[in-house]
Amino acid sequence: MNARALVNAAGPWVAEVLAGGLGTRSRRAMRLVKGSHIAVPRFYAGEQAYALQHSDRRLVFVIPWQRDFTLIGTTDVPWPGEPAAAAIDDGEVAYLCEVVNRSFQHGITPVDVVWSFAGIRALQDDGASRASAVTRDYALELDTAGGGAPVLSVIGGKITTYRRLAERALETLAPFLPAMRDPWTSRAPLPGGDILNGDVDFLATALRRLWPFLGETEARRLAHAYGTRAARWLEGAVSRADLGEEFGGGMTRREVDYLVREEWARTADDIHWLHSKTGLRATDTDYDRLRDYLAGRLKTGDAA
Repeated sequence: MNARALVNAAGPWVAEVLAGGLGTRSRRAMRLVKGSHIAVPRFYAGEQAYALQHSDRRLVFVIPWQRDFTLIGTTDVPWPGEPAAAAIDDGEVAYLCEVVNRSFQHGITPVDVVWSFAGIRALQDDGASRASAVTRDYALELDTAGGGAPVLSVIGGKITTYRRLAERALETLAPFLPAMRDPWTSRAPLPGGDILNGDVDFLATALRRLWPFLGETEARRLAHAYGTRAARWLEGAVSRADLGEEFGGGMTRREVDYLVREEWARTADDIHWLHSKTGLRATDTDYDRLRDYLAGRLKTGDAA
């Protein structure tokens, strides 16, 4: 197979892709920094979020989340290991509890944590002494040596600037792709985002009108999770029974099938956490039934 250009957007594995797959190396050093969040039962009224300054002068955000919970994060911890193995540690949990307890009358402890998650920031190493001071800017590194297809590596960056980063990446590759169109993503909604006036509450009401068996809370979850694409897998259902078995948190068989077919979900964790947060309300029994159902799909070759 031939390609006119290659983009290495492997995040914390950028250097490994260059070295192992392409036999070259980046001219820039990478610095891996772990960021972790915790979720606790909601402990204040209102929809407002807070930005709290910790004793080390870092900002930590406290955000109303998933109706019944509060999301708190994040941390900045140097990470020397394999990125896929990143997980929150006890010190980070204590750090996040401490900043809340400095600012709110309602105190929290590690026992209150109902869920946590950690991720790795793949940052440019600009020599900053503290992990939190490392630049969040991205760099694009183009390698045209060897006479083959150009290789563009994306180093650093944040999800908040991903669209501009993608446009810059294509601008860099434009000389090698003469048939490329002009930039268009700033004017295009994300999949399911073509909502009238961007009003998600209006969409939730419309979903309830079209599928009256949906509860208000459920319709809001689906509107926020899928936008207009919720109709893709609700179509044809005239009762809740048509959605099939429930696997906890309102996740039904028909929704699971959609996630496997359209969004590459493969595991119970993919479905309950990555693609939704229904895991917050699912039981161990729900997890076991979902794992068994997915295993049956894979066994029969019905993964696509």
